Amino acid sequence: MSDITIPKPPRRPLLKRMLIMLVLVLIVVAALGFIKFRQIQAAIAAGAAFAPPPTAVTTAVAELSVWQPALRAVGSLKAVNGVTVSTDLAGIVSEILFESGATVKKGALLVRLDSQQEAALLRSAEARRDLAKVNLDRQRNLRTDGAVSQSEFDAADSEFRQAAAAVDEARALIARKAIVAPFDGLLGIRRVDLGQYLNVGAPIVQLQSTDPIYVEFALPQQNYEQVAAGKQLRVSAAGVSGAQFEGAITAIDSRLDEASRNLLIQGTVRNPDDRLRPGMYVSVEVLLPEQEMIFIPASSISYAPYGDSVFVVAAGKAGKEVEQRVVKLGTSRGDQAAIVSGLKAGEEVVSSGVFRLRGGAPVNVNNVVQPGNDPKPTPPNR
Repeated sequence: MSDITIPKPPRRPLLKRMLIMLVLVLIVVAALGFIKFRQIQAAIAAGAAFAPPPTAVTTAVAELSVWQPALRAVGSLKAVNGVTVSTDLAGIVSEILFESGATVKKGALLVRLDSQQEAALLRSAEARRDLAKVNLDRQRNLRTDGAVSQSEFDAADSEFRQAAAAVDEARALIARKAIVAPFDGLLGIRRVDLGQYLNVGAPIVQLQSTDPIYVEFALPQQNYEQVAAGKQLRVSAAGVSGAQFEGAITAIDSRLDEASRNLLIQGTVRNPDDRLRPGMYVSVEVLLPEQEMIFIPASSISYAPYGDSVFVVAAGKAGKEVEQRVVKLGTSRGDQAAIVSGLKAGEEVVSSGVFRLRGGAPVNVNNVVQPGNDPKPTPPNR
């Protein structure tokens, strides 16, 4: 039996089919990649053409108005005259003739010390004086008649004058035991009791002259040329609500403090109702000449380390848009801030929502509800 050879099938058709399948896969992948590429291009084009909706803001018009700037400082009050009333003689308190916290006039009797011993000395001195006066009159008559010498008359005259001086000394001693107010003022809380023994210099009560009253404060060297005697002051104190007290600068220290380079200033303030008390801390304003300044709401300011700025509303291509502008700030008053440069009167600035803006951003102005813009706001009491 002979061997039978089976012919192998040709491999070319299989390879051909594989190539065709590979080409088809590549075509499908290329088609899908092209479709995705077109989608991405369309998305990029749509993103580039997308415009964000306008930001809702409120606006205010920059106003030119007259304003009186002021230099501000913290000061303390000091009495024009203030002493601790005391005694220069030791003694026992026999009378207290004042009430704590009362207002007294100069010369008003406050405390009397026991002076019985001094009164007895006064009576004795008056008796010697009266006797010396009788002797002097007798010597004068005898001298007229030439019965006594001039030296005897002079001795009698000297004795009388010494006796009169002793009377004055006794009266002065008694007067020193009656302690009186040295000036008009407001009394503090008494520190003595009836029957108490007082040593020399023992405190009795504080006496402060409060109308007018001094205010002392300091300003930096940079303000040296802006202050002078006669400049008007406004003073307000925490705890004294609803009141500002008027006054004027009365003295400026002759030298600056070497540590702080501050200038010490003293002003005199009217205080008719004694509402201000010595020792209080107060806010002081030195009023400067009036000037015209541009004011906008303080909420319009965008504060930044590189410079403060505002957003000015202007007409854009598709509506209103904002322009960011750097400004220089001046003083403030209430809800308003002064603009020294960078803004013109009449320009419209964004007053709320500035933290959401950038230069050129579209805005939608809605001024139904606006932030405070009052130069003298009065917050409600709570």
